[in-house]
Amino acid sequence: NERFVSGRSINCDLMTQVKATAEGQAPFAAIVGCIDSRVPPELVFDQRLGDIFAARIAGNFVNTDIIGSLEFATKLAGSKLIVVLGHSECGAVKGAVDDAKMGNLTATLANIRPAVAKVSMIDGPRNSKNKRLVQAVADQNAQDAARMLMDRSEVLRELVAAGDLKIVSAMHDVHTGRITWFS
Repeated sequence: NERFVSGRSINCDLMTQVKATAEGQAPFAAIVGCIDSRVPPELVFDQRLGDIFAARIAGNFVNTDIIGSLEFATKLAGSKLIVVLGHSECGAVKGAVDDAKMGNLTATLANIRPAVAKVSMIDGPRNSKNKRLVQAVADQNAQDAARMLMDRSEVLRELVAAGDLKIVSAMHDVHTGRITWFS
């Protein structure tokens, strides 16, 4: 991420990468991130095609389909790291904070509502205009998703227990491009 933030990316020859990965892939990590166009995992981590798996969904939560994809990425394809990557100014988190209702988005945002309920010690209004609240919910949501991977997947638990996988959560700041890691 330091290369990305400082403008010194080294992984930009995309056609060479396309040719190099045409016959197979061996990503070392899998990223669960939001669909937000400002946070493409391959770019913010300055990685090449074929280096990381990226599962993207509004609000970077995990469900059965994403967990199954991560089981493939780790157990079958050999990735050694899962990063749940949240980001600042997340529209899905803002929608969950405001309890927005609209078509299928209503069900999507319901996956983030548990994080909203957990964040109670932030002063100010309980709506998306409260930036501190929105960021606290985004932080909680990313950390909850990482924990949920262990709670809901025996495959991932076994890989972690064997020392073959690490699961972490992090936050991307859309203003600076920096990644902050949660412990």
